[in-house]
Amino acid sequence: MLRHYLFKQPPKESFSVNIFFEESGSFKTGSVLSRQGEALQVELPGGRRAKVKAKEILIEFDAPSLTDWMHAANECAQQIDLDFLWECAPDEEFHFLTLADEYFGASAAPPERAALALKLHGAPAYFRRKGRGFYQRAPAEQLKAALAALERRRQQAEIQAGYETELKNLRLPEAFKNKALTLLTHPDKSSLEYKALDAASATLGKSHTQLMIDCGGIASPRALHEGRFLAEYFPHGVAFPDSAKLNLATAQLNKLPEANVQAFSIDDITTTEIDDAFSVEHLADGRVRIGIHIAAPALGIKPEDTIDALARERLSTVYMPGEKITMLPEAVVDVFTLKEGGHRPALSLYVIIDSASQQIVASETRLESVFIAHNLRYHQLDDAVTEEALAAGSGDYPYKDEIAVLWPFTQALHEKRQQARIGYGLKRETQQHAEFSFYIDNEHVTILPRPRHSPIGLIVAELAILANSTWGALLAEHGVPGIYRIQRSFGANRTRMQLTPAPHEGLGVAQYAWSTSPLRRYVDLVNQWQLISCAEDGVAAKLTAPFKPKDAVLYAITQSFTDTYAAYNEHQRKMERFWCLRWLQQEKRERVVASVIKGDLVRLDEIPLTLNVPGLGIQPNGAKLLLDILSTDELILDTSCRLVQVLSTTEALPVEETAQPDTDENAVRSEVKTETDA
Repeated sequence: MLRHYLFKQPPKESFSVNIFFEESGSFKTGSVLSRQGEALQVELPGGRRAKVKAKEILIEFDAPSLTDWMHAANECAQQIDLDFLWECAPDEEFHFLTLADEYFGASAAPPERAALALKLHGAPAYFRRKGRGFYQRAPAEQLKAALAALERRRQQAEIQAGYETELKNLRLPEAFKNKALTLLTHPDKSSLEYKALDAASATLGKSHTQLMIDCGGIASPRALHEGRFLAEYFPHGVAFPDSAKLNLATAQLNKLPEANVQAFSIDDITTTEIDDAFSVEHLADGRVRIGIHIAAPALGIKPEDTIDALARERLSTVYMPGEKITMLPEAVVDVFTLKEGGHRPALSLYVIIDSASQQIVASETRLESVFIAHNLRYHQLDDAVTEEALAAGSGDYPYKDEIAVLWPFTQALHEKRQQARIGYGLKRETQQHAEFSFYIDNEHVTILPRPRHSPIGLIVAELAILANSTWGALLAEHGVPGIYRIQRSFGANRTRMQLTPAPHEGLGVAQYAWSTSPLRRYVDLVNQWQLISCAEDGVAAKLTAPFKPKDAVLYAITQSFTDTYAAYNEHQRKMERFWCLRWLQQEKRERVVASVIKGDLVRLDEIPLTLNVPGLGIQPNGAKLLLDILSTDELILDTSCRLVQVLSTTEALPVEETAQPDTDENAVRSEVKTETDA
């Protein structure tokens, strides 16, 4: 037997000084210290001692130096021709000593035999390991396939090394030009490109992102932030397919009764999706009819048609400074936006108020065609329409008489909500921070403040809140399900969307169903479908509405909208922060004034940027600080600052820590819609 051959030279009670054995899949040498039966105590070259079983010993030998002996075996292994060795090997399973005798001759020295074992063991493509020194050569076809695979890996390693070299020299490899963003957002970690990027980043001590920007794979931090968002939420691009222009139901639009009013809208200069307009009509007995006219895309879009599928996929228009991604195709928006100079389909809420008490005495919802006389813009009115001018009746601006009617009504609505907030255990709303508008020209940003307590902004906001609250009640009265936004003052999950009415305590209303932005938000479009059934079918609306009570589709829409809308808002906040950092660099602001929000969190006075000031200490909310801007990083959207001086410790109005109104309808209605529910 072969094992007998291994030990036939020395008698069992004596043994050679050194052994060559296999341990944990690798070959090792050691000096035998003692032997007890089939177990040997061995000392390895590094000094470690190990217990080796006799059956694991492959060669016994005498040598003055284990290291030199193993070095000789490795050198000899390098000289062995694998192809020739494979030719020499039998088809059946064999022991390496048998093949060593055939390859080197029966007089092969122990280092030569060890060399052959090392060669066999290191060539799994040629020889399969069977354990304890036994091997079997691979079939010819399998060997051919394995060698081809090894060659591919060798070539890939060369390509990867080339990529690494270029990246280390801050040059973008040609193969990276269409993959740069994917490598950062959805990388295939087994790809050559990713492995090269990872290795080069580690060598240079840079993040993957910074290296791709330095190499020109990503044009700028702005392109990275926008690209990441688009890759996540618009992987197929932001363009609508041509089919989106089809199947728009317009037959009903021509049959709408014409309203006997002329309406006007008030929006930001960049707004193209004009959802709402207003009208004022004087009646007898000191009464006034105020109309809130909302664009009615639900008349032309039907549930589950092509356009609805597109809108349901996007769920909302995405806003970011300088640009937007609309929920609906431009062709659809053009049909339903409340553009001036013609009749437009609208869902109208009319409220009749007593001019003396400013109380609502009657309300009515109509589906009609409304003539839109003018699209007013905030910049046309903000400077002229002030509280002082309204109180004195001074100034000259468009729709002065109508605004004079709407302002006291707005104040009454606002006060009513404040009393309701107090009833819910909240404080009155505080309008202590300014709203800002961002205007982007290529890479230049202009950030302009607009007071949150602007009368025009409050008029638009209060009328929108009135419509959403009133229509939420209308859906509930008819037993028609809608998507409500509720908010509690305290506790977990304070703000959420649900299908049953409940108070929105932050706004101070008994129920609140988003319905005034159907061109921008999908839940508003859904609610408009339901409201149209109420307006047209009355008590039968529960049967004719597209969505019935406990409709599973409505639940799915609500959850999808909640998640998607939050992600869109987060992207908007991120891009606003990016442009604030850009503004600091652009304007070369090294020193700024900020106000304490709470703790070490502060907000700059000139732009809506919040920062953490290390080592600020205890300062009252609203305290004014002078800060040094040490550095900004547009990539991670961070900045480093240092406190220079506390300018004022006079405590400002307390920051409301309980639920706040939805800001997209609280103070100003701008193209950039954000929500910061506390």
